[in-house]
Order: sequence, then structure tokens, then C-alpha cells
Amino acid sequence: MAWNTTAAPEVGSEKHGKNEGYFPDMDTTAEISRALPYLRRYARALTGAQASGDNYAAATLEAILSDRSLLGQTSSIKTDLFRTFHGIWSTSGAPMEEEEDATRRAAQKHLARLTPNTREALLLHTVEEFTYSDIARIMQVDQSEAEELVSLARAEMADAVCGKVMIIEDESIIAMDLESLVTEMGHRVTGIARTHKEAVDLAGSDMPDLILADIQLADNSSGIEAVNEVMTDMGSCPVIFITAFPERLLSGERKEPAFLIAKPYTQEQVRSAVSQAMFFSSTETLTA
Repeated sequence: MAWNTTAAPEVGSEKHGKNEGYFPDMDTTAEISRALPYLRRYARALTGAQASGDNYAAATLEAILSDRSLLGQTSSIKTDLFRTFHGIWSTSGAPMEEEEDATRRAAQKHLARLTPNTREALLLHTVEEFTYSDIARIMQVDQSEAEELVSLARAEMADAVCGKVMIIEDESIIAMDLESLVTEMGHRVTGIARTHKEAVDLAGSDMPDLILADIQLADNSSGIEAVNEVMTDMGSCPVIFITAFPERLLSGERKEPAFLIAKPYTQEQVRSAVSQAMFFSSTETLTA
């Protein structure tokens, strides 16, 4: 599915059919457009694949086009968008895409043992940066329950899987911080690569279970290209991109990562993404 992330359906567009003129103003359309890439990111992380995640995002837009009352349920268009998504997601039984790959099937079995709704709450809080009160509105639960779900998710996922992590990052302070965070979580860091070549060499000597990668490296090489070469040569593993340029990977013009964190990041975001990625391998190789 090709997405134009710069524009939501236009006000008064003829393709709306019976919903023509549905959006109240262009500001609302613009807000939906700004929130859509983040809804797609969230949907990918939940479903395990870009295609299935985009199907849910598309269904969310269709629901809003069909029922104007879905907007205005909260004080934020973005929160309304996620709330609508959750209504569709929970009604469908929160399915994950069927995987042929044995590693991903095993990850899905792990997920099946999680307390219901914990993973969604954790992603909403630590990756999408919603407040507990917003999460409560999105998931239609009490705020105290939202807080409990996030706490429980942290504990369940942190205890579930440990493995080897490779860091591709040219900024020394950030690389050291990431190494410390990952080590504290019980994972082993295979090494830190500052360039494309270093990353490929490091993966060749000790293939990781997870890669943390910036997209712009010290020698002006691409972290995306480095990750793709590692995947081509040695097989797939989950990848978390941590970058000051998230818009480069949320363009809707090519395959996008399920796990993407913008700099400056918080420690909670990294811990959550690492746990998620280790718990549920959701990688689709990017085209550089």
C-alpha cells in the first residue's frame, strides 16, 4: 500500500461519496495528516508487519470518514485517531499476522502469554508518548488501569527474552548510554560500530539478536544501508532505528521500520523498544 503521509482526505472531496464535506475544516485534515505516520508506526509494532499495520490504519480513516462523531471524543485529534484505531483493533480480536518464519512464530507464542492490553499500553506510553490519561481515553479504561497495564508490561517483557545487541552509532556519548541501558536490561552488547563497514564486520564476527542503529554515520555512510547489508549477508533480526531524522523513515514511500525512536530519546523509550523488538521480531528490511 502506498501512502501519502502529507495529506489526509480533503474537505469536500468527491471521493467521499455520502461523506462529502465531512471534515469540519482544513486544520482538522492537517492534524490527521500529521498524526497518521505515528498511527502507522504503532499499528506496525502491534501487528508485526507494515502491510497488516497499514490495513488497520486505513480502516481507521475509513471509520472516521463514515462517522464524524469519532472526532471530538477527546481534546486531541491525534488521541481520537488512536482511540478509533483501538476500537477496530480490539473488536477484531487484536490479531497478529500469521508468520511462516519459525523465529517470528515463537515470538508470537510469547505474546500470547502476555496479560491482555499490556503491550498496547506500553507502546502508547513509552514510544508514542501519550500520557496515562490519554491512554485511558484511547483504550477506554480508567487511568489507574492504564498505569497498571504499563507497569505490568514492563515487568513481563523485561523478563521474557535476553540476547545479543549490536549498536550502530557514531556519537560516542549516545553509544555509551545505549550500551549501558541495554546491559542493565540483561542483554550482551556485541560491540559498537561507527561506520557502515564496521557494522558489517562486527555482525560478521558476532551476529546479534537485535540491532540498534542510527541512520547517519560518522563517515557519511548510511545506517540503513549497513543494516540491509547485514540482513542480506547473515539473515534477519529485529532492528530499532534511533535517529534525529525520523521523517526520513516515515515518508510512506518505502518500507518502514516497526521500531523507530526520535532523538533526543528517553531511557524509557529505549527500554520499551528493546523489550518489544526482542519479544516480537518485527523487521522488514528497508530499501536505502
